[in-house]
Parts: sequence; structure tokens; C-alpha cells
Amino acid sequence: MAVQSGARMGGRLVNEILSFLVFSVLDVVDVILCYVYKVADFFIEAEWKACYCSSSANETIAGRGKIVVSEATGESKIVRLTCTKMQLEEISDTLYTRPSLVSAVSNSTAIRSSKRTGLRSSFTVNSTVIEMLQGRIGGQQTLPVPRWSDCNCKTCISWTASSCRDTLFVKVDGARENAGEDVVFIHGFISSSSFWTETLYPNFSKSAKSKYRLFAVDLLGFGRSPKPTDSLYTLREHLDMIQRSVLDPYKVKSFHIVAHSLGCILALALAVKHPSAIKSLTLLAPPYFPTPKGEAATQYMMRRVAPRRVWPVIAFGASMACWYEHISRTICLVICKNHRIWEFLTKLLTRNRMRTYLMEGFFLHTHYAAWHTLHNVICGTAGKIETYLDDVKNRLKCDITIFHGRNDELIPLECSYNLQSRIPRAHVKVVENEDHITIVVGRQEAFARELEAIWRNASP
Repeated sequence: MAVQSGARMGGRLVNEILSFLVFSVLDVVDVILCYVYKVADFFIEAEWKACYCSSSANETIAGRGKIVVSEATGESKIVRLTCTKMQLEEISDTLYTRPSLVSAVSNSTAIRSSKRTGLRSSFTVNSTVIEMLQGRIGGQQTLPVPRWSDCNCKTCISWTASSCRDTLFVKVDGARENAGEDVVFIHGFISSSSFWTETLYPNFSKSAKSKYRLFAVDLLGFGRSPKPTDSLYTLREHLDMIQRSVLDPYKVKSFHIVAHSLGCILALALAVKHPSAIKSLTLLAPPYFPTPKGEAATQYMMRRVAPRRVWPVIAFGASMACWYEHISRTICLVICKNHRIWEFLTKLLTRNRMRTYLMEGFFLHTHYAAWHTLHNVICGTAGKIETYLDDVKNRLKCDITIFHGRNDELIPLECSYNLQSRIPRAHVKVVENEDHITIVVGRQEAFARELEAIWRNASP
């Protein structure tokens, strides 16, 4: 026992030292790539576009009546826009405040107070956010679609057709007529509807498919759904698109929700928005980290989901995606822009249709969409997730079931128990020997049966 304990301590020490060295180098590399992309964007797109790590903070919106920003809670919150198309949106400070050894060089755009003028208050905010919102108010895209670093294949730009711009891609299965009940599936981060349609859909029983109408969406910015460059991919935008693409056109009045990882945040917000319509709530690996007293919720969430560690590998990948705007753009340039090559190689090596489709879902996103969704949804909602949980506890009457893989190295098992502590009636099911992905993939038939039982027991 003493030897094992010593080995674990030694392993942790090596991981911390190696992580410090690796991420110190990556901090510098990201700053260098910042300038590389500025030059490349200027020569290719004829525009010197600001980024979150190096935008000047000397821009304010004062006296124009367009944007008013409040930082009462320590986070930037857009509280008034004159444009009727815009509603309340919250922009996470983690977009432009990510502490590092070179933060003084690469991260000089923190929000700070400005002078009050009359009844209107204005604050200095990150210029990239301001430029984005001004572009949206003007009704114009601020960047070309697709950008030079994004894929322009037929699949990736299919949403640019006029009939596809305003709704998500939705895969509908199950009962076509006289459906007894509806089910909405929400995938996780850097995934797509294929996570459900290529695993669960083929394994639902005939009786389930004759009773339930199944909806699996590609979230905004992922899969075959729109990937606009004038969106900030906030929680509200994601929810509005689900409403516009599923609930309204298909006249869904009451429904079950099944959500994975990032999708759990959207599922909770959707349940709070429609408390009387939810028949059951099934969450897989919900990313809930209660914020310690005195900590900034968004920053704490970022450190938990992206801990700046080289091991485990999935944590290293999350850290690369979350902490480094330009390194993650480079990864997308190599992988997503050339996804057809990677898909061919995956098919050649695995000869596994299901896993191939899951890889396709991983490839079909833009860096811009993933970057903003990660920060504005996963990190940005950390400060209000407690309110959602209280509302779910007090306003929802449905069953709540949580599945979590024992070996999940990205979202630890404690997250599900943390959520259960806030909603005591929630039932946690630990799936032995499974991780963040294999909680579904590889056991899809068993999970399909478990879902059917949940829906059956929730029926009146």
C-alpha cells in the first residue's frame, strides 16, 4: 500500500512538473500564432481581425445608445441593445481573461469600469465583443462564410442555403403519425446528432419507435447546423435555435430530454424554460462543479474542465481547446478543414461504421463556433447553474436520472453526486468500467433499454 501510494504521489508530481513546462511553452506559442494569424487573415481576407488575446481595451460605447454593459457581478453582461433582434446575452469573461505566464502580453483586455454619463452607464469591454455585436446590429456578417481556415466542402457549407440558415439540422425518427410522446436528444461539446442516431436509434425497440417521436439535433455551430460568424454562441442563442427548429415547427408540447455533457447545461436551461412540459430528464455526465465561496464561477469552471495538465489525454485536449485561442484554431485548421482525409483514414483503419460517424461528428465544426460555445455556455453559465438547479428542484415534477461512467476522466463522477445533492430526488446510476464516451458507445443496446424504461415509467 505504501509503495502504491508513493507511486501515485510521484506520478502526480511528474505530471505537474511536465504540465508546467509544456503549458509555459504553449503560452508563448499561442502569442506567436496570434500574430501569424493576424497577418494571414489580413492577406487572405483583407481584414486585420481582432482576437480575444490581443484586442485593445481602449474602445468604449458611450452616448450611442447601442450597447450598455454591466459588470455588477464581476462578469460582463450585455443588458441593453437598441436593436430589437438582440436580447439579453451573457459573455463569459473567460474569453479574454485566461491567466498565464505571458498574460501581460497576450491578455490585456480585461473589463474595467468607465465614467457614468447621466442615466446611462458605459464600460470598457473587449473590442472583439463590441465589433461582433455592432456587426450583428448592422445585420451584416463580420467575417466571410466560410473563413479561409474553415472547410468549404458541400457538407460543411450546406447550411448556407437560404432554407437552412435559420434552423438546426434535426434527425427525426420513430413515430411519424399519432406519436404518443416526444423525445429531444442534445449532444455534447464537439459532437453531433450522430452520437445518438448511429448508436441509440437503431437499437430502440419497434414498440418504442411506434410510440415515441425522436428528435436529435446538431447544435448551433456543430454537425450540419448553421455556423454563423456573427454569432456569439451564447446559451440563449442555442436555446432559441432548439425552440425554432424542434419545439415550434413540430408542435412539441411535452417531451422527454436526453442530454450528454455540454448538452446537460442546455437541457437544464430548457427544462427551466418549459417546466410543465418536461416528462423526464436524463443527464449523462453533467459538468456541475459547485463554485467555492470567494471564487469567480466562470474562472473556476474553466480550471476544472481544462486543468492545464498533460495527463490524462482528454484533459490535455480540453485544456488546449479552452486556454489557447490560436493553438485551437490551428488544430481545427489541420483536422476540421481536412476532415475528408481524416474520415477516409478512419474508415480505412477501423472499418466501423458507427465509430466513423462519431468521428465525422467530431470533425464537422468551426473553431469559431467551438471556442465561443465552450466559453459562453460551459464556462459562462457557471454563475447561474445554481439557479437552474433550484428551479428544476422546485418547479419540475418529472423523474430525473443521471448516468455517469466510473472511469470518466473529463467530467469526474463527483459532478453527478454534486448535482444530486442539489436535487435529492435525482437518481444517479454509475456505469462501471465506462468513460465519457463509452457510457453510450459500445453499450448502446443496453442504454436504449434503460431509456425506454425511464420513459415508460414517466408516462401517466
